[in-house]
Amino acid sequence: MTSKPISRRAALSGLATAGAASLAAPSLATAAGETTTWKVQTSWPGGIGLQIFKDWADSIAEKTGGELAFKPFGANDVVGDFQLYDAVKNGVLDAVNPFTIYAQGIIPAAMFLTSYPLGLRNPHEFDVYYYGLGGLEHARELYAKQNMYFVGPIHHGPNIIHSKVPIRSVDDFAGRKMRAPGGMVAELFSALGAKTTLLPGSDIFPALEKGTIDVADYVGPAVNYALGFSQVTDYISMGPPGFMSVYQPVDIMDLTVGMDSWNALSPQMQQFVEMETHSYSDVHHAAIQKADQEAWKKFEADGTEVTRLSQTDVEIMTEVAVPIWFKYANRDKDAARVFKTQLDYMMSGSLGYVTPEMVAGQTLDL
Repeated sequence: MTSKPISRRAALSGLATAGAASLAAPSLATAAGETTTWKVQTSWPGGIGLQIFKDWADSIAEKTGGELAFKPFGANDVVGDFQLYDAVKNGVLDAVNPFTIYAQGIIPAAMFLTSYPLGLRNPHEFDVYYYGLGGLEHARELYAKQNMYFVGPIHHGPNIIHSKVPIRSVDDFAGRKMRAPGGMVAELFSALGAKTTLLPGSDIFPALEKGTIDVADYVGPAVNYALGFSQVTDYISMGPPGFMSVYQPVDIMDLTVGMDSWNALSPQMQQFVEMETHSYSDVHHAAIQKADQEAWKKFEADGTEVTRLSQTDVEIMTEVAVPIWFKYANRDKDAARVFKTQLDYMMSGSLGYVTPEMVAGQTLDL
């Protein structure tokens, strides 16, 4: 049958045009007219990210003919950002839309399910990993061990660094009090001399305002502007032209569902949610990038200065990052297996980011 794919493409087009009515999927609706409502919390604390998420959530009931609905919550509305997975496993929430890197505390291999310093550098490369090289199967296997179902990755864009002082080279991170998302990113900047701390997105503005930190990584221009970062910092630091973020160029989010909630859906509805999440990733990513273009103008008007690291800085950071990759990959065999798939891809003729000389002496515990 071709009706379902056509309906999904039409629904995607409707969502992308910002508010156009989405097509329902009446073939998926229950005969009794009952609606399953999922409580879904995102990690977005505000701005365009939260609005896009809520618009998407509000579209689900119509697309499914009333069989499934999402009740959306913003960051911290039900539980704290770092309690999302416990809330899903305990049934407090049915599903979550977190930054995938937050799963590293319970799933070591999750460090490689999103971008990491100087690794895969573009959204389509992670799509190749997830949908061509077995990444989706890797993720679902790992999350199932935690009684959760990993529906799929959701792109939004690179992370950038806001600072009270100019960052013009890697040397300028030394001694800085810096918010980082933990894991490899924090370890990289610690190796460069920064004093890193882990904070949820909603705590970054007050920490900058009070001077608890003077450098902060977070997401992209549109969301960060809406969160007021231009009011408490004067600079934005990025990589060389074309390499917007050297440390987290593709900050992936995802849709993760409690296994009980997932298993309660019909196979047809499960398939719908999987395909809808894949479509939403494209819409979400494009909408964020569009909003970013307007945000750059606002930062400029506020007097924010953009500084860029050099290619030499990238080479220095890569030299620091490579042993950190292997350290995290060897935390367990699942992490090593996931990383090996990506390492082979990065060393292939398709990318060539990594050469044999760069990894000489490093080993993987497979």
